[in-house]
Amino acid sequence: MVNVNIRDLQPLDDKVVINLVEVDGVTPGGIILPDAAKEKPTRGRVIAVGNGRLLDDGTRSKMQVKKNDEVLFASYVGTEIRVEGEEYMIVDESSILAIVG
Repeated sequence: MVNVNIRDLQPLDDKVVINLVEVDGVTPGGIILPDAAKEKPTRGRVIAVGNGRLLDDGTRSKMQVKKNDEVLFASYVGTEIRVEGEEYMIVDESSILAIVG
């Protein structure tokens, strides 16, 4: 494992680093779910964004998300990383479905 400070992590192109929001391990009926039964997190807070996708004309597309946005993203996308005991995802901006108001 590589020792890196999350503030030093700068995603490339249209990549976004997301700090995962912990999924509640209790159902509405009060049943406690084991880790294997929990849903994969699909919500988080944007920690860092890249400079945008490089377009054919040499310019960069504008990123629609920014640091500190709370977002919903598609299940089973991106790359999970662990830095300083926290879980993060690196995803393409196109995998982000919505910004939570």
